[in-house]
Formats: sequence, C-alpha cells, structure tokens
Amino acid sequence: MLNFLAQTFLLGLKNLRLHKLRSLLTALGIIFGVAAVIIMVAIGEGTKKAALEQLQQLGATNILLRSTLPPESNQASQRTQRILEYGLLRSDLELLKLLPGVTNIIPLRNTEQKVTRGDIRSPASAVATIPQAVQVIHLPLSRGRFFDQVDCDHNAAVAVLGANTAEQLFPYQDPLGQTVLVGTAGRSSIPLTIIGVLEPTGLRPGSEGASMVQLDPDKCLYFPLSLASQQFGDQIIVVQPGGIERKKIELSEIWLQASRMEDVERISSESEHILKTAHGEKVDYEVKAPIQILRNAERLNRMFNFIMVGIASFSLVVGGIGIMNIMLATVTERTREIGIRRALGAKRRHITLQFLIETTVISLSGGLIGISLGTAVAKLLPILAQKLGNGNYPTDITSWSVIGSFAVSGAIGIGFGLYPAIMAARMNPIEALRHE
Repeated sequence: MLNFLAQTFLLGLKNLRLHKLRSLLTALGIIFGVAAVIIMVAIGEGTKKAALEQLQQLGATNILLRSTLPPESNQASQRTQRILEYGLLRSDLELLKLLPGVTNIIPLRNTEQKVTRGDIRSPASAVATIPQAVQVIHLPLSRGRFFDQVDCDHNAAVAVLGANTAEQLFPYQDPLGQTVLVGTAGRSSIPLTIIGVLEPTGLRPGSEGASMVQLDPDKCLYFPLSLASQQFGDQIIVVQPGGIERKKIELSEIWLQASRMEDVERISSESEHILKTAHGEKVDYEVKAPIQILRNAERLNRMFNFIMVGIASFSLVVGGIGIMNIMLATVTERTREIGIRRALGAKRRHITLQFLIETTVISLSGGLIGISLGTAVAKLLPILAQKLGNGNYPTDITSWSVIGSFAVSGAIGIGFGLYPAIMAARMNPIEALRHE
C-alpha cells in the first residue's frame, strides 16, 4: 500500500510538471487565500503586540486621572477675562487614597513653565511630582538618579530630564551636574541641577498610548512637587497672541497603581465615581486605564481576524472550485487511461485515491507557495510603511496561521477533489476503453 501511495504521489507530481501553467492557475485561489490569511493575521497580531509594548510602558495595573478644560470654558473671550479654575484637587487626592486595592498614588502637576539653558529653549514640559513616580509610571533611568524623599523634604532644586529634552538642551555634553532654568527669566524662575537622565520610553508619536498620557516622558523635565508648590503656586499665566490666559490647576494628573490587574476596572470605575461626586456637574477630569489599550487591541484584532479570515476563506473556496473544475476536465481527458487501469485490475478505491492525491498535491503545493508569499509580504509591510509613509505598522507572523492555512489548503484539495475522484472511479471500464 505504501508503495502504491508513493507511486501515485510521484504520478501526481509528474502531471503537475506536464501542465505547469494550468497547475499554477488551478492553485492560484489557494495561493492567494493562504497568503491573505497569513498577512491579515500577522497585521492583527502585530497590532496586539504593539499594544502590549505600550501597556508594559504605561503599566498594566495603572489608572490615569487627568485634568481637562471643561467644555463651557473654551470661549476665548472668557478665558482672557478671568482665572479659569478647574481640574483635579488635592482634596481629590486624599479621597482617592482611601480606595481599597490601591498600592501607590502619584500626583503630577504640569507647571507650564519655560525650560531654558542659556539661549537654548526646550519645548519640554516642566512636571512636578514625587519620588515614587519613577516606579509607577515606569521611568527607567539611563544615568544618574531620580530625586528622593530627602530632596523633596528640603525642597532641593534638582531635576531629571527626559531623553529628548536632554538631547535638545545638552546636544554635545553630559547633562549631569549642569543647570537649567525653569520659569520666566527675571521673574518667577528657578535654576535646577540635573541629577538624572531617563531612557527613551519607546512611546510612538500618534499611538494610542502617547495620546493617553499626553505628557510624553521623553519630552519632560521632572522636579519635586514640593518645590513647585513653593516657587510657582497653583496659578499659571500664559501670554498668548490674543491676550493673557490665567489658569489655576492644583494637579494635572493623578496616577493610581492597583495591587492586581483584576482590580483595575473596579478602581477605575470607583475613582470616576469619587470625582463625579466631588466635582458635581463640572466635568473637568477624565479617567483612563492603559489596560484599555490592550482590550481595544484584542477586540479589534478579533474582529479584524474574523473579517479578513472570512474573506480569505472565500478565496480558498474559489480555489477549491477551480481545482474541482480542472479535475473534472482531467477525468474526461484521461477516461481511456482509467479504463486501461481498471482492465488491468485496478479497483475503484485505487482510482479514487489516485485522483485525490493529485488534487491534494495541487492544493498543498499552492499552500506552500501561499505561505512563502504571505510570509514575505508580512515581513516587507513594516519596511514599506516606514519608507513610504514614515509610519510604524508592526506585523507578527504566528505559527498557528501558517500551520492552519496549510492544513486548510490540504482539506480543500481533498474536499473539492472527492467528487471528480468518485466520478472517475464509477466509470464503466468497457465504456472507458471505447472512449476516443
């Protein structure tokens, strides 16, 4: 039996070589279907992988509460005539500390002060916070150190620079030990000594993670919150072409760290309820959980895979119909051969198996070509996206999509080749021999 299968398999390969173009056209639907499955799944998995990387950067157990300008305060005329007072309060911070399951709570305040070094001005955000921020918000140090509680207790004039800010202010020298000025020169300003520089965070501009945090760690300067409160207070004055904008914001952001990932949604909901109760009808805050990035990516990935694999399946079915059509024509062409084989003692199952193996060989050959094509395109997509559109579209080729599509291509060959094979086996040997 094994000898028969080997000979029949070789015969199938021989028939493919005899009709190369026809075999290629027959397998075209399978090739494109398999390639489409691999490419689409790779795109979906790449999106999910990018979301996981962002989640790792932002913290899977973190919840972000941020001050936002209320919709009714957007009128330019109103903003220049009075002090806008909105956002998160220190009293909110004390209430949030009472939430069960919260291991760390980190206040941040964007002072919106200028960051300069001599004649060099950086667009960096001067952010005041506490020492625990380095662990909760995941701010890995490249060199130096982050300020500690002793620095905060003594209102030490120290700062830590984000990676981009360090490059802008100190392009040709080590920032450690150097001094930068935060504030308006000649008025409320303070010189800060640089004691640390952060590593690049890897948050992609325009990504969901970058839009969620808004304060890009790479473009920030961090210094003690106690020093900011003493030096700048809560009022922010911004001189604009249309006038002067006056704001009073006690805290720009509050980061909560849950003890377990399972508690993130609960704490997020409870913190939003606390803020809603404390602020009443004034919606001057928003609550974000970085884990929502992963949830959204998983949901979109499932929907994307379902739609794309469904479309690819139609291509595979069309390919299967093409195989059936060609095999029906092949059966008619080889009617006399079938009659001779039956006359020489071949049984129906031998004829059925012969044609099934030939269709499976065609289908599996198309599957292999489709895997090669799909893998190549999936690997080239990020490179092309980077060169043509300066975008970052990662792909991740999964083993299950490769194995699954190859297995389906084999099943297509068997399923759509079964009817022509049975039809060939049921031919009357005498009538087949008379066929011209």
